[in-house]
Order: sequence, then structure tokens, then C-alpha cells
Amino acid sequence: MSRYLGSVCKLCRREREKLFLKGERCSSNCTLDRKRGKNGPGQHGIIKGKMSDYAKHLREKQKARRVYDLTEEQFVHYYEVAEKMKGSTGDNLLKLLEMRLDIVVFRLGFASSKKMARQVVNHGNILVNDKKIDVPRYQVKVGDVITVPEKYKTNAVIKNLLEKTASSIPAWLNFDKNKITGTVVSEPLAGEASHPINSQLIVEYYSK
Repeated sequence: MSRYLGSVCKLCRREREKLFLKGERCSSNCTLDRKRGKNGPGQHGIIKGKMSDYAKHLREKQKARRVYDLTEEQFVHYYEVAEKMKGSTGDNLLKLLEMRLDIVVFRLGFASSKKMARQVVNHGNILVNDKKIDVPRYQVKVGDVITVPEKYKTNAVIKNLLEKTASSIPAWLNFDKNKITGTVVSEPLAGEASHPINSQLIVEYYSK
């Protein structure tokens, strides 16, 4: 399945909630805050009525896919890996997704959105333990140190982004403002995902 290239605002309207796919622009200029955004995308919008259990499971899975910008094939791969790990499959799934390098870059504040974080990584502007990593799906580990090359540490855009996100960095990450480096101090716990997702509904979807 190819990656979605259409309007991301339609995705938020379909899920009936802000997924913050455009970063901070979603807070100040969101379609959902306007009258048009109250209706679903498409000619007929969202069909009103009680959702079936299957529909609830499907929507939660689709929401998670869109939050992390993954194709169905990629998402299924993460689910299969999580299923083989010890512990709760749902918690393992969110842990794997949160510890992707592009997501960590976003959580540390080096990018204003997950899409921007993916581009930053793809362009080779992120170092992990002083080595350039340009693969967004790279799985970080506890103890890894994430930073940007020296020439970018004085970049005004980077500094502005870090100022805005300094207070929202999760507990499982540590950020040194002076050195502009982030450290993975632990694995994310249940409930520490970048967006509220009911992973149990996703597990039930794939268990059918």
C-alpha cells in the first residue's frame, strides 16, 4: 500500500479528533475548529448512528496508523513483532512505535511534527551516539544519545522549536538544553505515547 499524500486535515475529520499531523498549526488553524470540520470528509460525511464493535476497533487501528504515518503493511509488521515479545501486546506495540527514531526526534523537540521529524532524519541531520542515522524506523535503545551536528546547534529554527517543547518532553527521555542532546533513560510506559491510543482495541481488531 502506498503512503497517503492527500490532505491530512481529512484524516483528522475522519477520526473526529485532532491528530496533530501538522504540528503546532493544528492548535491555531484547525479545520475541526470550524463549522466545516464538524462533518466527515467525502460527499456524505460521517454516517451517524451507533458504531459497531468492529468499527470501533478499526477506527482505533486507523488512528494509530495515521498518528505514526505508517502503511498497513508497516503497522502489521510492528504488531507481529509486539505479539512475539513478552508482556502485553498492546503496550509492546506502542513502545515499539514510540521508540522509532523519528518519533523520538519529534518528542525531543527537534521537529514540529512527526512528518518533519521523518524528513530531518532522512536528510541525515540526526546523530545517535555520534553516528549519523538516516533511517526513520531505527529503534533507539535505553542509553542512546540523540543530537544534531554541531553546525545545526546554533540554528535559529532548532532553538525556537526546543524552546516551545522543553516543557512537554516525556519522562522516559532526558534533554540537555545546553548541549542540545537527548538521552533515552528508559522505555516508555503505558500511557506515555505521543497521542492517546487505546492499544487494547487494536489487539482485539487483529485477534478477530
